[in-house]
Amino acid sequence: MTSLHEELTAVTRPARERLVSAGIIQQALSGTLPLERYLAFLGQAYQHVRHTVPLMMAVGARLEPQYDWLRREIFHYLEEEDGHDQWILDDITAAGGDAEAARRAPPGAAADAMVAYAYDVAMRRNPLGFFGMVFVLEGTSVSLASRAADQIQAGLGLPSRAMTYLRSHGQLDQQHIEHLAGILDRLTAPADREAVTRCALVIYRLYGDMFHDLSAGDSAQPLLRRAM
Repeated sequence: MTSLHEELTAVTRPARERLVSAGIIQQALSGTLPLERYLAFLGQAYQHVRHTVPLMMAVGARLEPQYDWLRREIFHYLEEEDGHDQWILDDITAAGGDAEAARRAPPGAAADAMVAYAYDVAMRRNPLGFFGMVFVLEGTSVSLASRAADQIQAGLGLPSRAMTYLRSHGQLDQQHIEHLAGILDRLTAPADREAVTRCALVIYRLYGDMFHDLSAGDSAQPLLRRAM
């Protein structure tokens, strides 16, 4: 049987390429990202990252007894993911933005839909599907976050304390992605593999939409701009 991690990597390749093609990501990787777009990205990242811990708790609560081993893995994830939303708010402040405005702002349509779908998977569908979302977010982070952080910082002349989320997540998720592969490879039931695959495809689409919306300025939040 092909490993689920390898299968996901192959099946989601077109969606991953679409995400990476977003203008905001290309600007980030080339060091030409405007400050307003970096702050807008952080604002949307906050909107989904603040749900990571509640989502994992919801998944853990709905696991069947045969997945007790996975509940223990979720406890490990919870410890490492707790507080990452505050990292983002701190980065916004360090970059000259308004963290309180980011906290109060409603999410953009794509981030809102992505979080809503994740809760639907966790609370109403097969909760194991949630690991499709983990696959998407951690895989994207590993491939892009550290490179983007270096280029954004150089291009905007920002202090290192304004890059905590991207830089720390890129490093941390490198460890997580290997851990995740081990978890996915223990999911052998066809229904579980299908649930993870479907979730990964939907999340890739919605996460890609978030970046394309940011590229078009649809999720920009003027309150996050540097105070004059």
